[in-house]
Amino acid sequence: MVFLQGILPYVQIVLSVLLIFAILLQHTGASLGGAFGADNFSSGFHTRRGLEKTLFFATIVLGILFALSALINLLIS
Repeated sequence: MVFLQGILPYVQIVLSVLLIFAILLQHTGASLGGAFGADNFSSGFHTRRGLEKTLFFATIVLGILFALSALINLLIS
């Protein structure tokens, strides 16, 4: 248990940095006009393919792993 308490903060730091990069690498089709009420529906809906789909699922997995590591950290503290 002491080993887990010692290494868990470093795991959370690595997961958080990877999660930030995964989120920043994703490209959305929405432009700035959508924030001000412009019609933006045609550019927001498309099928993810290839690397975009892999990055999307990797972001979900990283988010789940980060949440689980935070929960484990809370339970063992």
